[in-house]
Amino acid sequence: MNRLARVARFESVTVLEAAEAFLAERDLADGTRQKYRGTLELLARSVDDAQAIADVSGRDLVRFMMSRWRNSAPATWNRQRACLRSFFAYCARQRWIVEDPSEALERRRVPEDETKAIPHTELEKLWGRRDVPLRERTLWRLLYETAGRAQEILELDVADVDLPNRRAVIIGKGGHRELVHFQTASARLLARLLAGRRGGPVFLASKRPAPARAPATADADDVTNRARLSYRRAAELFSSHTGGRTLHQLRHSSLTDLAAAKVSLPLLMAKSRHRSLRSLQRYARPGPDAVAALTAELDPARRGYRR
Repeated sequence: MNRLARVARFESVTVLEAAEAFLAERDLADGTRQKYRGTLELLARSVDDAQAIADVSGRDLVRFMMSRWRNSAPATWNRQRACLRSFFAYCARQRWIVEDPSEALERRRVPEDETKAIPHTELEKLWGRRDVPLRERTLWRLLYETAGRAQEILELDVADVDLPNRRAVIIGKGGHRELVHFQTASARLLARLLAGRRGGPVFLASKRPAPARAPATADADDVTNRARLSYRRAAELFSSHTGGRTLHQLRHSSLTDLAAAKVSLPLLMAKSRHRSLRSLQRYARPGPDAVAALTAELDPARRGYRR
């Protein structure tokens, strides 16, 4: 009897079998599924592939997390924790476990400055830099104008981009196809970046991969044989050019600037594609300049002020 058949019969389920069932049933975007698979395969190896999922303890999970991500940034720790929480919640629903061991994993507090918006003056300088390659300038501007998540934008293919209508189709959270919209600056940069190309990833790596590391067909350009630009490399380049900034801060900056421009909450949610106001609040947080402008605007001593 194969693994998944045994799982279906609710016999003793191993960690690896439970992971395979979880990944097979969950509606996940390809990028998310790949990340979850990596985490769960590491977990299976750390506790022994053949160990029953019911025997995994909170202590096992804490030891696993500490061995891998003890010194990682809080956001990285929390992403791995979220994966395990989702996995064990699934196992509980299947009644493969009695108690959820992932409850032993504490969420780490993300320092405010990790998601702080980049000042608009700094962004203007960034847009005007000519010492940065076209690929990077296009990616950065597109991330800001769409308020998209970096992984979503990096997964764009040429066929997904509609330049005349200033929009693109991305695969969002949960694997759903969604529209993101951009402005003229991104459209002009994209037109130059994609000139003459008809297919393949929008953002390509600088060099061809070694034969042993050939990418999947969907992640390579047929003409140049170059692979899709990885998130890790894109993040490294942005950090090196901005003194440690993160790609995620471009999304944060975009939403913060829109909130400061008094864009309505329904439109802000549509732009960000958040499902709840609570999730949106940490991004749409007005900065000191916006608060100062509001205070000045409502100053009773201001000429022409009317209550």
